[in-house]
Order: sequence, then structure tokens, then C-alpha cells
Amino acid sequence: MEEIWEKLIEEAKKSYHPEEISPFITAHHVACAIEAENGEIYSGFCVEGASGVMALCAERVAWLNMYLRSGQKVAKRLVCYINGVPDGKGGWTPCGACREHFLQASDKNKDMEILINAYTGETVTLGELMPDWWGWKRYNK
Repeated sequence: MEEIWEKLIEEAKKSYHPEEISPFITAHHVACAIEAENGEIYSGFCVEGASGVMALCAERVAWLNMYLRSGQKVAKRLVCYINGVPDGKGGWTPCGACREHFLQASDKNKDMEILINAYTGETVTLGELMPDWWGWKRYNK
């Protein structure tokens, strides 16, 4: 596995410590790290509330940290940490809302690599996960 993936996993791992913030809000049970276009690494963790409207996935929080701190919109690589590293058995790719967010942020995010198996180094691109995305027409004007 490439050294950059190991760095991303270590950074995501730092944000993984599931906790109950209140009887209604949980956090840190999914962590994420992304490598920005310029090589900087940013992390995030999920926050979920009982009402459902206060739900932020770790991937979007990592992206928000990147944008807030650097103004960058493009992520080169992404890894999630959910009680361990991606093992190739599913559940390690961003949800639909996160996929949508990354593509709406920049069409370059289609090339973002997502680690799906830390043991083999297998990755998938966001574009492979969203080949027929509805927004391509807007970018192709």
C-alpha cells in the first residue's frame, strides 16, 4: 500500500472515538481523511442527531475543513475509518449525499481515489461510482 494511504488512515484514525454527545447526538463513529489537490491532509468525523436533519457525514466534514482552511475544493484521495481500515467487504465508499457533494463542489472530484481495501490497496474513483451523474450536463456547457 502506498505511503499516502497509510498517512490518510492514521489521520482518520485520530478522529475515530465513538461517543454520545447527548441523549440525541452521537459523533465520531465514522472518521475520514482526504488529501487535497495540493497534498495537504484534512480530516473529519460524523455527527448525527435523532431528528435526522442534523446529520453530517465524516466525508463532508473533512471536505468542509479543507475548504474552510484552504479554499480548496478538489480532493485527490479519500479514506474512511469505521472501527478499522477498509477491508474490501463494502461500506467504505461515501454515501449518496457525500458523492453528490463532492461532484457539485468540482468536476475534478470525479478523479478522487477512494480506498476500498487497505490490505490490497484497491481503490475506486468517484467517477466510477457515479458514471451517469445528472450534473455532468452543467459542467459540459
